[in-house]
Amino acid sequence: MTDFSALSHLVCSRTGTRYDADAVQNLSSVGAPLLAAYDLERLAATWRPDDLRGRTASLWRWHELLPVRDPAHVVSLGEGGTPLLPMPRLGQALGIDALWMKDEGIVPTGSFKARGAAVGVSRAKELGVRALAMPTNGNAGAAWALYAARAGIGATIVMPNDAPSITRNEVALAGAQLYLVDGLISDAGKIVAQAVADGGLYDASTLKEPYRIEGKKTMGLELAEQFDWQLPDVILYPTGGGVGLIGLHKAFAELRALGWIDAAHPSPRLVAVQAAGCAPIVEAWARGATESAFWPESRTVAFGLNVPKALGDFLVLEALYASDGCAIAVDDAALLAAQRQAATLEGTFVCPEGAALFAAAAQLRESGWIRPGERVVALNTGAGIKYPDTFEATPPLLQPGDRLPR
Repeated sequence: MTDFSALSHLVCSRTGTRYDADAVQNLSSVGAPLLAAYDLERLAATWRPDDLRGRTASLWRWHELLPVRDPAHVVSLGEGGTPLLPMPRLGQALGIDALWMKDEGIVPTGSFKARGAAVGVSRAKELGVRALAMPTNGNAGAAWALYAARAGIGATIVMPNDAPSITRNEVALAGAQLYLVDGLISDAGKIVAQAVADGGLYDASTLKEPYRIEGKKTMGLELAEQFDWQLPDVILYPTGGGVGLIGLHKAFAELRALGWIDAAHPSPRLVAVQAAGCAPIVEAWARGATESAFWPESRTVAFGLNVPKALGDFLVLEALYASDGCAIAVDDAALLAAQRQAATLEGTFVCPEGAALFAAAAQLRESGWIRPGERVVALNTGAGIKYPDTFEATPPLLQPGDRLPR
């Protein structure tokens, strides 16, 4: 234990079995994700919101609730501290009285994946990992490759052949070993699993290492602080692997244990938003299941949502049920229209996954699930400029000396 981190141990998300946090770990003995646990009782007695004053605006301001024990091992590009933006014109168009957007598109690497990479790579460095591997739909691989480069750790990244070219270039520029697969992220995952089994690589796949989620949960910690410890009523989150949604749920539970937010106040109702072409969580939630089924022939322009079967699906569903939330799917046409509407009304060029949130919010408000007067937050997970193929402008071509039409 150090004053920098209150990390105590790891716990199996299915059985509750404790694991050593200071050994390199992947899944538990039953194949379930391991979650970081902290000495919250000690922290509650000694740590206060006022202690955050004067700290860096990055996610490392929360270092007591992060797993890196020695600040010398922190690998950072300035991630975290993203703005919480009011969206009044878009909210009016959707019929939502108080619509906000937390914009992760401005972090290093252009997506929220930088949060998980920063903490995951930092802890891997601290534990002596020298080379890692992971499958990705694009943004996560880019983030982990870049942070691994900054840490001096080797990286092997496998992604679908149709992943966005910008993310492929980020991985290659970072000096990582990049491979494309003629298939889905699930196919890439099988290739990575075999490479890890062959030896020499640490498996950094989604939820197969314990610390990516710790970076993601800082979105929830920041939201609470930005709202002066009064949580919103609804949070919409684009759900592929679902780590961010699990992280939000974990963040609010830890803040309640610390006494920083009112334990008597209901949790924000969490909404898992998926694409109609890949909606395993939505289907599972609709039938009240605790796990999802593999979604065959998945396809969507929102690559981050194209996850046919998430390892942590049971944790996503658990968070939805515990918060009285829901899961909803939107089609590609609706999310692309919402992307353009958000840019036109608010000047925000969000990623297609983030745009799906506004399409979903419109449906939920129309159905009455989002009620009048509620404060609603959409968590945009990346910059729209990373997906250049989702929109193509066709302006008229002028010749020198032409006049603009009136």
